[in-house]
Amino acid sequence: MHLEDASSVSLTSFIQGIVQPCSTIRTDDWTGYNALTDNGFGHVVLPSNELKLVHLISALLKRWLLGTYQGAVRPSHLAYYLDEFTFRFNRRTSTSRGKLFYRPVQQAMMVDPAPANTLKGPALPFLEGADNLNLDPIDEDRDHNI
Repeated sequence: MHLEDASSVSLTSFIQGIVQPCSTIRTDDWTGYNALTDNGFGHVVLPSNELKLVHLISALLKRWLLGTYQGAVRPSHLAYYLDEFTFRFNRRTSTSRGKLFYRPVQQAMMVDPAPANTLKGPALPFLEGADNLNLDPIDEDRDHNI
């Protein structure tokens, strides 16, 4: 499930799809969250100083994307970028650095090989109508955005 934008309508429908009804949601003071109480959720607005960790992680993600992909971030790969960032972030203090490489290789050896043409997923609905997402000059497959 993807969030289309930060409007109240998009946020509320997204939250209704992933959060159990009657839950209390803690957010910043963004006005897009104002409709949560009207839709059966508890809503607590936190001051900015209580969201320092959230802001730190989002800043780290932005810097990591810019440094790693040098501006070549493709919207259709965003879920994979977030997975990789999460993997690296969760292991940033690991005392056994060798396992950072060993575990993914070990897991890769436990599954069947995947031919390159099966690695490209279907076009993502939130990218429909977006221009120039398939930047590969030799790839004529327009049913997938990469």
